[in-house]
Amino acid sequence: MNNAAVQIQHKHKQQQKPKVTPKKKRKIRLTLGEKLLFFSFILFALYSSITIVSNQFTIYEINKEVQQLEVKIQEQEKHNRDLQVQVQELSTYERILAKAKELGLTLNENNVKVVQD
Repeated sequence: MNNAAVQIQHKHKQQQKPKVTPKKKRKIRLTLGEKLLFFSFILFALYSSITIVSNQFTIYEINKEVQQLEVKIQEQEKHNRDLQVQVQELSTYERILAKAKELGLTLNENNVKVVQD
């Protein structure tokens, strides 16, 4: 009976163990066309990214130049306004008359002609 019990236990252990089937690793094989397609896609993606970065850098540089030119224009406009105010101050009638008298000129009413802008 001892032998029969051992055989039953042995059969029982064999039934409890699940059969482990070795998994086969499938090796992925790419054809030449697939390899070329994949390689061309990588090259296109690389070219596109480089082009985009290059264009963005160019746009950044141009925007910087535009801002610098705008600042220069504002400074020149301010300088022009200051000079226009100075011209108006220097071209007053009283100042011109004082300068003329300083230089020894006299005012003759008969020779004066009024010119309007």
